[in-house]
Amino acid sequence: MTPETGPRRWEAGTAPVAVVMISFDEAHNMAEVLDNIAGWAQEVFLVDSYSRDATVDIALARGVTVVQRAFQGFGDQWNFAVRELPITASWTMKLDPDERLTPELKASIERAIAGDAHAALILQRRLWFMGRPLSIRQDILRLWRTGSCRFADVAVNEHPLVEGPALRLEGDLEHHDSPSLHHWVDKQNRYTTAEAIAGARNHDLSVQPRLFGSALERRMWLKRAYWRAPFRHQAMYLFCLFGQGAWRSGPAGFIWARLRVTVFRMIEDKRREMDWRGEIQSLPPLVRGAPHPGALQADTTGPAMTDAGCRPCAE
Repeated sequence: MTPETGPRRWEAGTAPVAVVMISFDEAHNMAEVLDNIAGWAQEVFLVDSYSRDATVDIALARGVTVVQRAFQGFGDQWNFAVRELPITASWTMKLDPDERLTPELKASIERAIAGDAHAALILQRRLWFMGRPLSIRQDILRLWRTGSCRFADVAVNEHPLVEGPALRLEGDLEHHDSPSLHHWVDKQNRYTTAEAIAGARNHDLSVQPRLFGSALERRMWLKRAYWRAPFRHQAMYLFCLFGQGAWRSGPAGFIWARLRVTVFRMIEDKRREMDWRGEIQSLPPLVRGAPHPGALQADTTGPAMTDAGCRPCAE
């Protein structure tokens, strides 16, 4: 391609941050999330699992570097992203297409990076559900110095693993979970099957569970202990309502708490079904779209990336 007819490039913003996303059929989110980080992120990368909708078209039109790669699991996809993408920014941020940064959070990130005293940054993610904000915030590690992160090789619930001190920032990362309840239920059906399979196969958790370890190690300990606890689902409902404060959000909060318990019940019941049948089910494969001619193509058996099966990638 000549420069005149070549793909559009992302216009570098004010923050030395490479935003990385993974996607499958995220056209309903892609324009809004890219508008949210336009003028702020230095560069943006998308690892797409062969979407069937306009996800890649929207990303390419905004100047995003898009790589398509068959999905093998969340940990596997993210390890490919942090290991193989041609990131030049000094910091890398994991972002989901349904998340938005508030202006306060963007400013907090830039101040923390300028301070140059930490290895990673922890954000407060605020949940939105059924189009309404909930009074629930979760601490999640989402930024790190480029090249310093790896992910546990897990099928679901992947976590970035970074050595060194992490700073907790002010400002919200808004999580707009699903455009409709129908979409949310479809997504949870697949997620709970994956979790049940992982449990049936005794897959490792993201880190070694420890009650008196780090926040992530403690979270993994609680996750493992949950399935042995009596009255666990009733306790989960009360924790969502009062421990996390969902009751303050009115009807949306009560619905969210009830459905969170439903998710845990689905995992348990699907695992029980596998035990009764004496076989571990397989997760139905994603119905993939065709490779996009404007995206780089990655081979899951190696690091090579090519332009839609043509010439080798320049990076």
